[in-house]
Amino acid sequence: MINMINNVHSLLQGLRLFGIKEEFEKLAEKKSWEPIAYLYELCQIEQENKTQKRIQSLLKKAKLPRNKTLEEFEFKRLPELHPGTIQRLCEGDFIDRLENLLIFGNPGTGKTHLAIAFAKEWCLRGRSVLYMTAAQLVQQLLQAKKNLSFEMYLKKMDRFDVLIIDDISYVPYEKEEIDVLFLLLSERYEQRSILITSNLVFSNWNQIFKDEVTTAAAIDRLVHHATILELNAPSYRMETAQNKKKIVTKGGNKMT
Repeated sequence: MINMINNVHSLLQGLRLFGIKEEFEKLAEKKSWEPIAYLYELCQIEQENKTQKRIQSLLKKAKLPRNKTLEEFEFKRLPELHPGTIQRLCEGDFIDRLENLLIFGNPGTGKTHLAIAFAKEWCLRGRSVLYMTAAQLVQQLLQAKKNLSFEMYLKKMDRFDVLIIDDISYVPYEKEEIDVLFLLLSERYEQRSILITSNLVFSNWNQIFKDEVTTAAAIDRLVHHATILELNAPSYRMETAQNKKKIVTKGGNKMT
């Protein structure tokens, strides 16, 4: 029995199955299962070990700026967001269909929170995601073009199932910036998914892409296969600030 344990230990070491090896050392002296059942449980442990490592790797590569979850999102402020729609988006079937997700709303309505929370859910399901603000993305695109590595950069972006472009309407774009951003959108059209957040409705997107032709072409590519969420609510940050002010005011009145 000792020889068998040593042999299994050596095999696991040689196969680099470190998750199984670690558990084998813990359980070998405690269990007296039939070999097949024992091996099955060890394989399950190894599978879970690899899954968790992959999830951690995906979360790291996603570069999410904050840890936001759907549980923290105040859906009661946005009753038009149907729970079934949110669940369907979490599951990510639209990603398999190479579709897009567009989130519109005024500042402070939770667009970035929702985008990050979705990204985390997709990573937990084994999807590769990359979060970037529009300003970060445009600067990287311009740098890649300057370094004559634009095509290589687009191929790098192609590795991600979903590219999140946050706050696309905040940047005052110049023509060169518009050109590289439009090329990226065109490259991912029907090839990979995009999640975009914006303060501007489509009718005002000429403020982003400047001319009607480019604006129409960009919108056409994004909405052709897309789910659109509209966060029609007052600013959460402003509401919170106003509520705090009321509390302070009430407290002050009581003391006078």
